[in-house]
Amino acid sequence: MLTLKNPNGLAKAVVVLLAGNLAFDVLLGLFDARNLVDGTLGYAEPATFAGADLYVLYSMSFTLYAATAVVFIIWFHRLRKNAEVWAGDLQSRTPGWAIGGWFIPIGNFWIPRAIAVDIWRASRWAPSAADAKGEMALINGWWAFLIAGNLVNWVSGKMYGAAETPGDYVTATQWSLAGYGLDAVAAVLAILVVRRLTSMQTAKATGMIPAAQ
Repeated sequence: MLTLKNPNGLAKAVVVLLAGNLAFDVLLGLFDARNLVDGTLGYAEPATFAGADLYVLYSMSFTLYAATAVVFIIWFHRLRKNAEVWAGDLQSRTPGWAIGGWFIPIGNFWIPRAIAVDIWRASRWAPSAADAKGEMALINGWWAFLIAGNLVNWVSGKMYGAAETPGDYVTATQWSLAGYGLDAVAAVLAILVVRRLTSMQTAKATGMIPAAQ
């Protein structure tokens, strides 16, 4: 028998972790910006930034990112399971895809977004109703910045790996800075998505109207 599970605790954890990622995006973005202004790029990177060891900051950022991904996917899967209770017939993929869809090469460019849309529709009061104009703007905005950030970060990593001249390092750092900017926006939008979907499901489960905006 399908039962609803409260997503609020997981949602709070995800929001805190996303806020931490946002802080690192800003901090490391400032480091790239300083390098562009000072001309200390790539091969001449200082070992510290704002009094902190740079490599420790990178390690902390990666660890936090990995933890955020794990908790986010657990939260995402829980919401997908709840969606099965309300509108299982409208879900385009089984709950397992809410986990596996993130790890399929190329497919992870659209599968998680499609599942998020299915969850959204199941979580509103009329799952079968037509989408209102602009209703999916929040999900679409989050997804666009997430994908764009990942692509730009991939490009900047390749550029750093192939950089040989000061000009190469400048270009790579500019891409890196753009990646941190996109990641920061994606983190803010992800927080809004988590809060909104969690609120919708809580409201529907308890009969509270309306869900928090």
